[in-house]
Amino acid sequence: MIIKSADFICSNTQISRLPIPIKPEFAFIGRSNVGKSSLINMLVQKKGLAKTSQTPGKTQLINHFMVNELWYIVDLPGYGYAKISKSKKEDWNKFIRSYLDKRESLQCVMVLIDSRLEPQKIDLEFCSWLGEKGLPFVLVFTKADKQSSIKTDQNIAKFRKAILTTFEEAPQYFITSSETLMGRDEILEFIDGINRDFTPPVFDEEYYKPMK
Repeated sequence: MIIKSADFICSNTQISRLPIPIKPEFAFIGRSNVGKSSLINMLVQKKGLAKTSQTPGKTQLINHFMVNELWYIVDLPGYGYAKISKSKKEDWNKFIRSYLDKRESLQCVMVLIDSRLEPQKIDLEFCSWLGEKGLPFVLVFTKADKQSSIKTDQNIAKFRKAILTTFEEAPQYFITSSETLMGRDEILEFIDGINRDFTPPVFDEEYYKPMK
């Protein structure tokens, strides 16, 4: 896939005010500070499209980016950031899960995992929730350039072993680096394959309010 354009469309917390679901969407989510914004910018080769920050929990809205005027990257708030209030965290969880569970045009959830870490309970629990809801997802291991390929492979093997305690089959995965562009072609090819088979879903037109 050749990226010809990538543009910010909207930020929101209300599902009803998101773009009408007639184009395929791919949601990117992971623990705070997993490198999500950097990965999105790397995929579309547009520095600064998704805002990067050294402060975990920066993304607090559902952000839609239109790619090639054909499909959306959806940047979701990170989970697992401990320094926000309990009520705020519950609000985030509610609208994130509502989007994931009810969005008609969502094609796949890209779950970002820091390849430098041992399997984290919160990542495994989130994957289990996706499985319970029957939502398609893949694993995207980030920051592979920060360590040896042997260490990356070891951590991925541990994560896949851990996830197989609740899944019959481990999901597809990608190894990425925002610095070296590792994994970029593979992810875009994966998305392109899904887009080719996309059929616009049936949805409640009265539910979605016009964006201002």
